[in-house]
Amino acid sequence: MSGDRPTMPPVRLPSDAELARDALSAPLFARAARLARWAGEGTPVGEGGELLAGQLRTATGLLGLEDDEDGRTFAAEAWQLALDTGLVEFTEAPEDGAGAGTGAGVGEAGGDAPAGTARVGEELGTLTSGSPQDVLELWLGGLETVLADAAAPDLGDLVDQLSDTGDIDLDAIDWNPEEEADFLDGILGNLYLLTAIDEGEAGRSVPLPALAASLIVPDDMDEPTDDVLEEVSDAMMRLDDQFRMLEPTGLVRYQPVDESLIEEVDGEGHIRESVDGVASDLPEEEDVTRYGMVALTPLGLYAVRARMLDAGIDAPAVGDLADADADALLAALPGHPEGMVRTETELWLAGRAPLDAARDLLAAARGTDESAPRRRLVCQQTLSLLGAEAEPALREVLDDPQLGGLARVWLAERGATDIPEPGEAMVFWLTIDTIAAQLAAQGDDAVASSEELRGLVVGLVGGHSGFFDAAWKVDHPATAEVLEAMGRLHPDKKVAKEARKAAFKARSRR
Repeated sequence: MSGDRPTMPPVRLPSDAELARDALSAPLFARAARLARWAGEGTPVGEGGELLAGQLRTATGLLGLEDDEDGRTFAAEAWQLALDTGLVEFTEAPEDGAGAGTGAGVGEAGGDAPAGTARVGEELGTLTSGSPQDVLELWLGGLETVLADAAAPDLGDLVDQLSDTGDIDLDAIDWNPEEEADFLDGILGNLYLLTAIDEGEAGRSVPLPALAASLIVPDDMDEPTDDVLEEVSDAMMRLDDQFRMLEPTGLVRYQPVDESLIEEVDGEGHIRESVDGVASDLPEEEDVTRYGMVALTPLGLYAVRARMLDAGIDAPAVGDLADADADALLAALPGHPEGMVRTETELWLAGRAPLDAARDLLAAARGTDESAPRRRLVCQQTLSLLGAEAEPALREVLDDPQLGGLARVWLAERGATDIPEPGEAMVFWLTIDTIAAQLAAQGDDAVASSEELRGLVVGLVGGHSGFFDAAWKVDHPATAEVLEAMGRLHPDKKVAKEARKAAFKARSRR
């Protein structure tokens, strides 16, 4: 795995079969499939395969949308998706008009002239006989077309801005296709990240102001300026339209912006009330849900992850490591949230004999590189899930200077007998290694405020007279760094000074 690839936190995904069922039941996709079946073996349609006016009325009724004020729009969108995904195939009529048969709704719209024939496409069979992966691939293809439409300007704006030559003047409508697509990709990426850091479970709702601000407000800006707040407000209006369009695909669950908060200024919608605070800093009496709430569905989490993988982003999912070797497992797990480590290791162990798994893990845990202490910590956590069948592997490494300490801990926890006493060098080496792993796991900012680590340091020093006199001699790559950290953590100034002196001695040995 390339070290320069962007990496996302891991996520939990349902099975492909569950995701495929979600895709088939997504409103837009389900409507498209129903209209494809309705098209049958031949339905005359207009230019590019669009439904004639009479057919659109019939399709709207077929979908049960005749009483919905947006029913015809939904029907037209579903038909277009059917065309885009191959659920329906369009054949242009010969120039003399021959070949367009009769079909549902023809003759109901005066002046409509068929331009070709639409019939059920080959892809419709995928929905009934294809694998879950086939269904998901088809759904992803349809989603891409909807995402492209969501990033496009309003059709009315395009018509209003036609130039004298009949071409669309993109500068006049202040629309940059790449920027709009990148903005929507960025928003979905941030929504994915917010979902992933919450134990990777889909369904977490995020306030629309906070999501818009996550892409617009600079990280180093303590208090957003009025211009930035206005930009956030404008972005919210764009996102409100886009999420309304995307929700029927099954990508997101969306609660729109309260209509009473929107006012029209110069023909454009704006958030009437202030979004000062742009997130959870809104006054407690203010109902933030009125400003819109959005969540990725499990299907949405799957889709955004698939797009990230295509873009070269490392976006792991729980279970990805089940078939990996022990080296890859121990390299990846330190970056996983604690709850996911247990699940991932259980999946990895499930496909292996306990003794073989233990030997592979111990071999992968060796090393003197910077990441080695965390590998050994994860190795120890993984080994804790194994029973007595793994004992021979642990006894094999009792004399190993890097693994002998953790092997003794494992054996002692299981009440094993005949465990040789470790030498002082091994005890101190394990101590330094363990603290190094904890320091690496928590990071510099968290270390200073870690009560757990502080308690560990105080206990170690207090329980062993002359601790630092022995510790600085430990032949471990992280000895100096660990002793320096102990100096920062210990509350006794005299002891902290001893730790810093020991760190200096350790560094002078290198």
